[in-house]
Amino acid sequence: MEALVFERKPARYVAAAAASRVIPGAGGGVGPLRLRDIDPPELPGPEWHTIRPRLTGICGSDLATVEGRSSRYFEPLVSFPFVPGHEVVGIDEDGRRLALEPVLGAAARDEPLPFPGAAPGDGDDYGYLLGGSIEDGIQIGFCSSTGGGWGEALVAHQSQLHPVPDQLSDEAAVMLEPAAGGVHAALKAQVEPGASVAVLGAGTMGLCSLAALRSLTAAGTIIVTAKYPHQRDLATALGADIVVDPREVRRAVRRFTGCRMLGDYLSGGVDITIDAVGNPGSVTDAIAITRPRGRVVLLGMPESARIDLTGLWHRETELVGAYTYGTEMLHGGKTATSFVMAFDLVASANLEQLVSARYPLHRYREAIAHAAEAGSRGAIKVVFEQNG
Repeated sequence: MEALVFERKPARYVAAAAASRVIPGAGGGVGPLRLRDIDPPELPGPEWHTIRPRLTGICGSDLATVEGRSSRYFEPLVSFPFVPGHEVVGIDEDGRRLALEPVLGAAARDEPLPFPGAAPGDGDDYGYLLGGSIEDGIQIGFCSSTGGGWGEALVAHQSQLHPVPDQLSDEAAVMLEPAAGGVHAALKAQVEPGASVAVLGAGTMGLCSLAALRSLTAAGTIIVTAKYPHQRDLATALGADIVVDPREVRRAVRRFTGCRMLGDYLSGGVDITIDAVGNPGSVTDAIAITRPRGRVVLLGMPESARIDLTGLWHRETELVGAYTYGTEMLHGGKTATSFVMAFDLVASANLEQLVSARYPLHRYREAIAHAAEAGSRGAIKVVFEQNG
């Protein structure tokens, strides 16, 4: 089968990627990424299925890996060579259309579930990530045993597969994975009725978390940072009250709250900030604009960087990570998984509109360049289109 393969290099794998620019037509590949004919992945066991992707997204974490920006934290959680791609809608052996929940959880690794009915992302001990009958890998798309969505076939455990109803298009279904991340971040924020929230970034994850905030919480004013006109329009349509350029966010929050300045920090600020960017500048902004004893939710995958956390300490700010999705505690003691909740969110917020461009696998250099420059080129989500 044809697949884009991320190959191990003699040096640390990200160093090889850093030596290559994501430029259409530049050389034989993009960093260590190569288009190759490989054998399809084998089924690891009876509860596994072969999935042929129809649409697969290009995620920010994929770009970070290709461009060599991933943290060394992930090195023991990846096995080589791997086929990237974890935002997937595809078909199984029986022609059923399915969405992929890509986290390789306890069930996929032949480990006991942390509790009955646990989702793949649940649990208080990640030791299972290195166990089972498959190679190391934090998700499908980073595991040599499973393949990934940037190929013509992958294998997935039945615990990872969700039937897609007929009324959802492929474009809507490929948005389920990022939408589930937005649901999880919005619920991790623990928004009290009327609370003010800032969302840093209006790419895929920022817009998904904004939609989830409006759909699932009683947030008051929501301030969103957006660099480009199409991002500003989408943020407004999805429920933002105030949309500003990232460089103006401290001024905008100060004006909204009526607080003062303490050096580069605000004396007060919004109750909650969701950082959907994850770079050193956005983390610094998030701490600076969140009121003392407020909450910062780190949704964007962070880079390895030096950040001054004195403000976090002095302001007693709560810093919470939001990696993927899992079982959520809802009002009245009810529970639901954020991935299942994403089905309603994708439909009600029309998140299929975020799919901006499709590419066949053989045009992968153009596709990755488009995704890397999505904002400046008027796009949000760029996807690969395979298997008809």
